[in-house]
Amino acid sequence: MAEVRQQVFDFDVRSSLGGEDFLVSGSNQAAIAWLDKWPDWPSPAMIVYGLSGSGKSHIAHVHLARSSGLLVTPALIRDAGLPDIFDRATHFILDDADSEFDEEDLLHLYNGVAAKGGSLLLTASKQPGLWGGHLKDLNSRMKAAPAVEIGQPEDALLEAVLAKQFSDRQLLVDQEVVSYAVRRMERSLAQVRTIVEGADKLSLAKGQRVTLPLIRDVLAGFTGN
Repeated sequence: MAEVRQQVFDFDVRSSLGGEDFLVSGSNQAAIAWLDKWPDWPSPAMIVYGLSGSGKSHIAHVHLARSSGLLVTPALIRDAGLPDIFDRATHFILDDADSEFDEEDLLHLYNGVAAKGGSLLLTASKQPGLWGGHLKDLNSRMKAAPAVEIGQPEDALLEAVLAKQFSDRQLLVDQEVVSYAVRRMERSLAQVRTIVEGADKLSLAKGQRVTLPLIRDVLAGFTGN
């Protein structure tokens, strides 16, 4: 078994559904602060918005674990129906609410949650005023809900998450390898997982540690260079 390098993180750590660690940093601190206020939100709904890869879905799963809520998808609404969904839980989480969901469904979800004294966490790519919806009742409710932006992850967070995921796989990786990858990778938490998975497979195939030349090969596979 490979040696595991002990990592020290200067981050607040939260657990998401499934036990994954979520690191709190400047880019997501405001959103986490709002989640920490739950269930004492000033509105039945709260919205976290930001660019793809910023960690919105991970935040949604942190809240899912904390609230013992239900992750609602368009397929669930279609297959189960809203009455059945409201029978299952009091607190609900919707990912990509501004692009994946029907406006009528969102309005009925909001109204149902408000009627039963529950809560609704929505993630989106844009703030509610830019969703471009046509239902005035839905627009007014979304604009009245607290909305907080989550920024793109900074270098320190990407390095910590990358090092943590290497450590979780029991891979010994030098700090210079981690720093090299962060300087050249897409600024996305989703890309971290892809890099770690690629490095793990390549290191097994070659029978060697995750070194600087190996991580160069992994990154070259993404860029085509």
